[in-house]
Amino acid sequence: MCKQNKTVQRYLSSAVAIIAVAAILVIIGIIFKNTNLRLDCTEDKLYTLSNATKTTLKELDKKLTIRFYYSKDVAQMPVMLKNYAKRVDDMLTEYEICANGNIRIEKLNPKPDTDAEDSANLDGVTGQGSDALGLEENIYLGIAIRSGDQLVALPFLSPEREALLEYDITRAIITVTHPVKHKVGILSSMRVFGGIDNPNMMMQGQGGMKPAWLLVTELKKEYDVSEISMSAEEIPADIDLLVAIHPKEPSQKLLYAIDQFVLRGGRLIAFLDPMCVADIQNQPQQQMAYMPPNATSTLGELLTAWGVDFNADNVVIDRTCATQIQTRRNGPPEVMPNVLSLDEKHVSNDDPATAQLTSLLMLNAGSFTGTPAEGLNKTVLITSSDDSTTLEKFMTQRSGEDMLKDFRSDEKKQELAIRLTGTFKTAFPNGLPEEKKDEKKDDNADDKKEEPKPEGLKESAKPGAVILLADADMIYDPFCVRQNSIFGQTFYQPLNNNLALVQNLVEALSGDARLFEIRSRGVRQHPFTRVREMEKNASDKYKDEIKKFEQDVQSFQRELYTMQKQRSSGDKELLSKQQKEAVAKLKKKEAEARKNLKAVRKDMRKEIESLENNVMLVNIGLMPLLVILGGIALAISKRIRSSAK
Repeated sequence: MCKQNKTVQRYLSSAVAIIAVAAILVIIGIIFKNTNLRLDCTEDKLYTLSNATKTTLKELDKKLTIRFYYSKDVAQMPVMLKNYAKRVDDMLTEYEICANGNIRIEKLNPKPDTDAEDSANLDGVTGQGSDALGLEENIYLGIAIRSGDQLVALPFLSPEREALLEYDITRAIITVTHPVKHKVGILSSMRVFGGIDNPNMMMQGQGGMKPAWLLVTELKKEYDVSEISMSAEEIPADIDLLVAIHPKEPSQKLLYAIDQFVLRGGRLIAFLDPMCVADIQNQPQQQMAYMPPNATSTLGELLTAWGVDFNADNVVIDRTCATQIQTRRNGPPEVMPNVLSLDEKHVSNDDPATAQLTSLLMLNAGSFTGTPAEGLNKTVLITSSDDSTTLEKFMTQRSGEDMLKDFRSDEKKQELAIRLTGTFKTAFPNGLPEEKKDEKKDDNADDKKEEPKPEGLKESAKPGAVILLADADMIYDPFCVRQNSIFGQTFYQPLNNNLALVQNLVEALSGDARLFEIRSRGVRQHPFTRVREMEKNASDKYKDEIKKFEQDVQSFQRELYTMQKQRSSGDKELLSKQQKEAVAKLKKKEAEARKNLKAVRKDMRKEIESLENNVMLVNIGLMPLLVILGGIALAISKRIRSSAK
């Protein structure tokens, strides 16, 4: 009876404890209902406003209204969008709290034929998805930010851009509070502004209009962007910053124009490339069939005057930073040492434009060397690892295994991006380069007086800045973003920090660096560096054996070929008896060599796969194992306490 009473008492105590805990949780919920407290356990604090945003909000000197349009009553609203709308709502609440009363949030539910729907359409927030999903009502999920007469709308907030949500909102706030835009000129030998790539193919009913590169589209949101032709002989005086993207085969007059632009205080960002894949892909296939395309860009005399050497004949290959790429369908990924995956260890932590970057991708990049000219200072912004070297660019057409076959590290970091600051001197001390004169002269040529050449600047009017990058492909859309569609609209997800890098550099040279920290958040990559190191060691372990067996096979093949050549032209039989015996022995040796080569490669793959399986087993099985062990330990502990009683 006593034992039964104890059991009932234990159950009652447990029930009372559960009710008490529930009551406490309800009370806590009521007390903190209107607060916005949460614990952000992500590595980069992705769900907490960055210091840059907080600073921007504290410096607001204007009242802002943020209208959040959300169709919360649409029954068929996808769960994904409902959850994302809650995330947006939470973030806007944080903005309101941090703005010290300068931001007012209005939450509107745009039902059909209501004032809220009319307001959304007037603010540029449009309904989406009714046709695609067969809904009777459009779905609204957007933001409109207004300050006085200035309005910026985010028409539809896609979950695909969740990592950039804070960036989009803060950039919109900065845009409405600072409406004056810097002027940026973009110079390129490629159609980065979009248009018809090949008019002849267009006339034949093939090809079509190409959209502008995403970089151009993004820069237009913050700057007054204009296109500079490769045939230009002068950079307009109102251009604050010039971005040169793969300036292939620039004329002397264009180089002189860039030279004078830099000397009068203009800022320059130049993407050079020893072999631009984007350029090759966009050249007509018929033209490529007749001759290999020239896909190299440099700035010639300008680099020489600045004391910079650009290696345009070789590309950087890096064993540590090599990227695994799926080159064949359903095949294993291939390690490509000419495609560099760079993290925070390879960027300058002392420069605010690069300090926050954690993931960059460069393809067939060149390298910079040299000592800057007198009056200039050089800062290295991006490097490879010290397990790198350079390779003739035509070799990049081979497989990654072939590129690494005779790999010998230079044991130094290659310079992939540099910044020059200080007093620049002209690369054209004799002024504007003269045009080549025709052999035929007019009869009255002697009577014509030559116009005096305009006197150009010989030295910087004020300290200047030039940033040089050794790869143009890094800002080509397929290498930096992934395109997705939702409700008929196209969105772009960043694959890396490549676009963030360029936008940071543009803002750094235009004097606006508030968005550096925000833009690079949420694109961190976590490669298995330890696994890569072990794979590299396994590869090195078998490298010499593989090379030896490959050389044996090639040697046997050469001997067979020599025997064939030694056969007399009058011989009826293809080979003599002696030669047949020798051939049989050689073929046997060749077969043995190939068998050994196959066995060695199999052992290497087995070792690497064993490593991968062990890592996978630890990742999958470790947590359940810990839970089981914890449960066993708890059960043993309870049994011991029960026995003690």
